[in-house]
Amino acid sequence: MNIYVMMKRTFDTEERIQVENGTIRSDGVEYIINPYDEYAIEEAIALKEKHGGEVTVLTLGEEEAEKELRTALAMGADKAVLIDSDDLEEIDQFSTATILATYLKDKEADIVLAGNVAVDGGSGQVGPRVAEMLGIPQVTAITNLTIEDGKAILIHDVEGDEETLEVSLPVLVTTQQGLNEPRYPSLPGIMKAKKKPLETLELGDLDLEEDDVEAKTEKIDIFLSPKKQQGKVLAGELNNQVQQLVSLLKMEAKVI
Repeated sequence: MNIYVMMKRTFDTEERIQVENGTIRSDGVEYIINPYDEYAIEEAIALKEKHGGEVTVLTLGEEEAEKELRTALAMGADKAVLIDSDDLEEIDQFSTATILATYLKDKEADIVLAGNVAVDGGSGQVGPRVAEMLGIPQVTAITNLTIEDGKAILIHDVEGDEETLEVSLPVLVTTQQGLNEPRYPSLPGIMKAKKKPLETLELGDLDLEEDDVEAKTEKIDIFLSPKKQQGKVLAGELNNQVQQLVSLLKMEAKVI
């Protein structure tokens, strides 16, 4: 099988995020593989172990993303590709999807996997956008995947329930918690990862120019959620409590 995984480098979920002048401070922040993408990498490796083939992990990012790509190689992926984003001033989901889809369009992938969402943005748009651009089926938020006779049988999470879908290959799927348990890189895996191929590409290598991937959205501001205020306990008879509640909703919360 020809398997591709779209990966994103994100800040560690244990980090305390600091916003300064409308941007997230990145100095001193620890970065990791987006946790949802770890499920995609694990599932890709499991598919290769069962069906044979090759796993290529792909990311759009800066040079520092090589560290996370090497981690994916140490887990068991065969190849890694970094598409350098250093020259891009602003990118959004359209930009990212266009670049990744352009790379994938002639790769004859049997299956493309990606995390359901990225913990830093949470839009969940890149995977579906890439599938649309490639003209292949997509199934999001999967919790089970089986490949049989050129088809994928998938269990898809739907608002507290689930449904089973069957689609023909090639297909793009997005993964989430419950699909598998990502493995830790072993020491032999880490040593082998140093010798595995990691290719770096520029936009020009994909016959793309900055105008082709110009962001469609503009980021106006970034801010942290307001701190939760201390709750209030209403006292007295029920009718009195209702009057107090209505007054607070009108005067303080200003929601009615």
